[in-house]
Amino acid sequence: MSWTDERVETLKRMWGEGQSASQIAKELGGVTRNAVIGKVHRLGLSNRVGSKDDEDEATPGAAVRPDPVPAAAAPRPEPATPRPEAARPAVAASPSNVTPLPVRKAIIPAGQPLPPQPSQNEISPEALASVREVEKRAKKLTLMELTERTCKWPIGDPATDDFWFCGLPSLPGKPYCEAHVGVAFQPMSARRDRRR
Repeated sequence: MSWTDERVETLKRMWGEGQSASQIAKELGGVTRNAVIGKVHRLGLSNRVGSKDDEDEATPGAAVRPDPVPAAAAPRPEPATPRPEAARPAVAASPSNVTPLPVRKAIIPAGQPLPPQPSQNEISPEALASVREVEKRAKKLTLMELTERTCKWPIGDPATDDFWFCGLPSLPGKPYCEAHVGVAFQPMSARRDRRR
């Protein structure tokens, strides 16, 4: 639907007569009440004093009909008085079904030994021995020296100067070398067997 000159003139005439946007939309056909209101605002026709139906159609920014009661006869609102403390409703206690936030682990200062990691308890002694041997011949790369073909296994405490990455050639499609892949990616059944 396009706003032809004829349709705009019909809109202006009906709006000036005090017709509601719904009535105008019905008369024009193929247009919604909201489209009529939008066109009225774009044309700058929104300032009018209309019937009771127009109050129902009022949109933000539209002029409101003045109050028919003279200002002198209008009752003045009472000033708001604060309610006494006793009259205020009691604040509801917090519900008991709220789960508390998890407790954060303490941050260990640089230079302090790390506590035993739970994943180390699940790793077989053979795999740990293999990792220790590999780490003796590791390239000891920094973060900036890593590439897509180097092992990205972190070694040491990141908060100290004695922190590095393995740097040996990584397996295709994996971020780690063969020894570190054996530690990082263990079959589910092997992990279950060690827990028993």
